Amino acid sequence: MQHDAERPAVTEAVSDDESLIELVRRRGDTSPDHPFLEDARSDRALTYGGFADAVSTWTSTFDALDIAPSGGVLVDVGDPLSFAVVHVAALASGRRSIPVDTGQPVSEPARLAELLRGASLVVSDRDEDATIDGVPAARIDPASFAVVGLRGGSVPPSNPDALDTGSVVLFTSGSTGTPKGVELPEPQLMFVARAVADHNAMTDRDRGFNSLPLFHVNAEVVGVLSTLVAGATLVLDRRFRRTGFWELLAERRITWLNAVPAVLAVLAKTGPLDLPAGLRFVRSASAPLPDPVREALGDTPLVISWGMTEGASQITATPLGASPRAGSVGVPVGSEVEVRGDDGAVLPPGEVGALWIRGQGIVHRYLFGRASDRFDDGGWLSTGDLGSVSEDGWVSLAGRSDDVINRGGEKVYPSEVEDVLLGDARVLEAVVVGRPDPILGHVPIAYVIAQPGDEDIDADAFTAELADRCVAHLTRFRRPVEIIMVPDLPRAPTGKVQRARVRAMATTD
Repeated sequence: MQHDAERPAVTEAVSDDESLIELVRRRGDTSPDHPFLEDARSDRALTYGGFADAVSTWTSTFDALDIAPSGGVLVDVGDPLSFAVVHVAALASGRRSIPVDTGQPVSEPARLAELLRGASLVVSDRDEDATIDGVPAARIDPASFAVVGLRGGSVPPSNPDALDTGSVVLFTSGSTGTPKGVELPEPQLMFVARAVADHNAMTDRDRGFNSLPLFHVNAEVVGVLSTLVAGATLVLDRRFRRTGFWELLAERRITWLNAVPAVLAVLAKTGPLDLPAGLRFVRSASAPLPDPVREALGDTPLVISWGMTEGASQITATPLGASPRAGSVGVPVGSEVEVRGDDGAVLPPGEVGALWIRGQGIVHRYLFGRASDRFDDGGWLSTGDLGSVSEDGWVSLAGRSDDVINRGGEKVYPSEVEDVLLGDARVLEAVVVGRPDPILGHVPIAYVIAQPGDEDIDADAFTAELADRCVAHLTRFRRPVEIIMVPDLPRAPTGKVQRARVRAMATTD
């Protein structure tokens, strides 16, 4: 396999104070015929010149509608190339881009507008009408990326809560109550995009592949914006399909893959890994990779990262070329990370506690003043994650603070149990949550998904063998009181398991 890991990064050619619109125009002027975005399932593509023209067209449309600089553009677009055009045009022209999950009902734009207390424009490519009464609306032609079906309406006045720069507004998937609104200003997005491009040593020769949803911050920053920074090419797919996956990457001459642990777990356990010869690295976002998955990927260079919406997608990452460590998500990239105990004091290396972050890539507030207690006077943000930092700065995760199971005063970290279950080659995924117990408070319960090909095994015998494995590898209080085999678990659009819903399952089972 040719990894080509020694290529120089190109971010030195991108000024730290160059705005997004300046970068779009420069790429359009200097590399007009170089492909920027390609559709994975067709020959549709956008060169840098074509992208710059499309962004200019949509900016003119926003101006013609008299949308204020703080106006919110609801990007309800499923086609990934079209989404990127409208999203970047809104952001680069100083507006608020508000991505919409087109997998949600047609009422989703109206719901988001209500959360934001108004919106200035809805851009949609749905077959059904997802517009909002009285709000201007437009459609985008996926062939030409031009504005079609423009409809006027009442544009709200400038929003006093908005930032004085272009931004992206996203809503975190909180387990209870109304999701928290996170506004990511353009300078923060560009800072993280440059950090990602530099960390991954990206050049204009790179060809990335992304099947993660574009309404999610990872695909927006790690995918689209870092590719733009590097002057590279990004191949976009609407969703992950395991059949013919490696063949598609080889055909498209992919040099790096943007994925999440759930995708890599499926790929690692559904057949031989026929990796393309030119693949430089595989990037895994949001959580540590289970040991069996890392082992299945063999000598493939891995960039394992940890991020969150509040950090514009990346906080830490494995250094390119370094060997991943079990349970680790690499080192801080452009951010600071510290571990605090229950009393707020910073803990020494190796001890597990609450993870706090700060830096140029981290937000300083939530919309409408929500959850202000998660920020301290020093600019640090409580992530809600638990973990530790080694002597040499590598960060390891131990789960979410609300995922820790207090079993009669003993703390059980789900990842400790999940790693043992994943050590059985027949287990594709394992999720451990707490079940209420009248005496102990909570006890651990495990849900396991068998790898493809093993779904028809005897569930009772399978779970009994897994219980024996836990006896052999875990102290008594960490052992799950029940192991349940399931075909799947509740998931977010990125494929990440929604633990809050799994905890609800455990309560009712």
